[in-house]
Amino acid sequence: MNRPQLLLIAASVAMATFSFAQPAAAALEASNPFAKPSTLQYGYPAFDKIKNEHFAPAFAEGMRLEAAEVVKIADNKAAPTFDNTIVAMERSGALLTRVRTAFYTLTGSYTNDTLQALQKDLAPKFAAHGDAIRLNPKLFARIKTLHDKRDSLGLDAESKFLLERYYKDFVRSGANLSDADKGKLKGYNAQLAALQTQFSQNVLREVNASAFVVDTREELAGLPEKAIEAAAVEAKKRGLDGKFVIPVVNTTQQPPMSQLSTRGTREKLLNTSMIRGARGGEFDNRNVVLQLAKLRAERAELLGYDSYAAYSLEDQTAKDTASVNKLLGDLTAPAVRNAKKEAAEIQAVIDAEKGGFQVAAQDWNYYSDKVRTAKYAFDANQLKPYFEFNNVLEKGAFFAATQLWGITFKQRTDLPTYDPDVRVYDVFEENGEHLAIFVIDPYARSNKRGGAWMSSLVDQSFLLNQKPVITNNLNLTKPAAGEPTLLSWDEVRTTFHELGHATHGWFSKVKYPRFSGTNVPRDYVELPSQVYEMWMAWPEVLSSYARHYQTGAPMPKELLDKLRAAQRFNEGYRTTEYLAAAVLDQKWHQLGSKQMPSDVIAFEKQALKDAGLDFAPVPPRYRSTYFSHAMGGGYSAGYYSYLWAERLDADAGEWFKENGGLLRKNGDVFRQKVLSRGGTMDAVDMYRDFRGRDPVIEPLLERRGLN
Repeated sequence: MNRPQLLLIAASVAMATFSFAQPAAAALEASNPFAKPSTLQYGYPAFDKIKNEHFAPAFAEGMRLEAAEVVKIADNKAAPTFDNTIVAMERSGALLTRVRTAFYTLTGSYTNDTLQALQKDLAPKFAAHGDAIRLNPKLFARIKTLHDKRDSLGLDAESKFLLERYYKDFVRSGANLSDADKGKLKGYNAQLAALQTQFSQNVLREVNASAFVVDTREELAGLPEKAIEAAAVEAKKRGLDGKFVIPVVNTTQQPPMSQLSTRGTREKLLNTSMIRGARGGEFDNRNVVLQLAKLRAERAELLGYDSYAAYSLEDQTAKDTASVNKLLGDLTAPAVRNAKKEAAEIQAVIDAEKGGFQVAAQDWNYYSDKVRTAKYAFDANQLKPYFEFNNVLEKGAFFAATQLWGITFKQRTDLPTYDPDVRVYDVFEENGEHLAIFVIDPYARSNKRGGAWMSSLVDQSFLLNQKPVITNNLNLTKPAAGEPTLLSWDEVRTTFHELGHATHGWFSKVKYPRFSGTNVPRDYVELPSQVYEMWMAWPEVLSSYARHYQTGAPMPKELLDKLRAAQRFNEGYRTTEYLAAAVLDQKWHQLGSKQMPSDVIAFEKQALKDAGLDFAPVPPRYRSTYFSHAMGGGYSAGYYSYLWAERLDADAGEWFKENGGLLRKNGDVFRQKVLSRGGTMDAVDMYRDFRGRDPVIEPLLERRGLN
């Protein structure tokens, strides 16, 4: 899960030419839609009025106004109080928040050359702005004064925790450094901001530049006819009439690999995927990766840490690199052992067909489906007709939410969207009270980044009198006009997963925007989303949405039984490819600044070998040059968090089962003790309060077949 960050919790970045002392710029023209808060419900952005040219002046004015607000707080002659310092900070930056939210929504989901150029230009300016706040000595002195006497201020628990978070945020951003070291920090931050933007834009541009082009229909043997037609349409869009184009998605493995029967085609497609960002040219990310790793390490060392990972993990529930390394290391041997058993089963099928080759990465998905068919008399493609997207969303993911919390959904068409395929829903409490607005953007586009994510257009906050507006982004392949959107089992999982994140935003019940919704530690934020995946296979939910898109007939019991029997199939592969990526993330970010390699590909190879994950048929889910989680920011040194949170999720899933499963009373407990609290308390204590004890790892091992 990625989301636009409020300035308060954004990474501090700097540019020395910016100063709060500069005179005020002219106010925004009234015609600029950001000049005033949106008049749409809950401040929903007026996407129909927002144009490219509105952003630059709105950002300039937003930073100017927040700068003035912060200076006023810092220079206040009155003694610091919680209200005139911390609460005042929480109220500051309203215009900038509005602009940033809309901007990053569009640069993630509906970008263009103009927005990308502006994004690159803005990175160092945000750097300056963030550092000017976090490194303001007068402001930090006020915060420190309050922090030192926090126990005597009579604050409620949420307010006291907010004060503690502010102090910690400022210290971790360099507030205690000398003036000379603050100058160095600003330099690092400015460079990192620019490089992270460059990396992310290179990934998107490389996806489009390296789309897989096929000359003949015969090379696509095995793909459904509709998929071949869609590839022809995509080629025509790109001016390649008569050819076929398969867009490349963000992961190493590509969805068509499970169906393409020509081995040469599979090999070419995989090679196209794996060489992204490392094939020369203007979108090559190898040097960017090396620079990012070195600068992050140098920045961390300046702040007093051994590595960037040590710096990052201190603020997560994992706390340190040793804990993360132990989790990844403990699971590596059993995961690879299982993957090798799965590879042997695949090899047996290849040999039986007299293939004459050893299983390689390009063969795995194609032949694992054959193994599944032989082992369970079950072909994964048999499922797709029963997983039509509208049913999965409304009769599956929404249905489960209604069972757990009594909430209901109603689509609306009066709010503007940036693309016709984007849908908007009202979310209502059981008593009819309006809870939130939910926006879902389901389809892949050439101007949309890969993956799936939840973000917030408006954060819930009692202080600001705001109700939540939450978005989900998927990257489903859009079918030809008039055809249904049929999902794979993994795509069903992703739909439920992202809606789980959305519940974290909808049910937020906090005073301060700093703590709203998913503003929690990175290795805790995946708990609600991964818990929600459980309901996709819950009998009551599955029977509600798993219906044939043409006849409406429920999925036959025989197929349901086969699906359930095959639930842990291919878990060795799934766990190993994930662990390989998580280990690469840690290996890069646990380096000291003097330990940097000179060759990205060679470093990857050695890192995987050292970790015991150099099993060629199972490449990492992401390689460094297109590993947006790790290198583009957001989840840097944090990709492990999906597995860390899955340990919590598997344990929490046992709690639901022990207490009867999909019941309203269980949903209410989870809502009250986890979803509503946002980041208002230590995440470890929050989970312990919900579960009654610390999490155990056995349910995770059982789920992944690693016990």
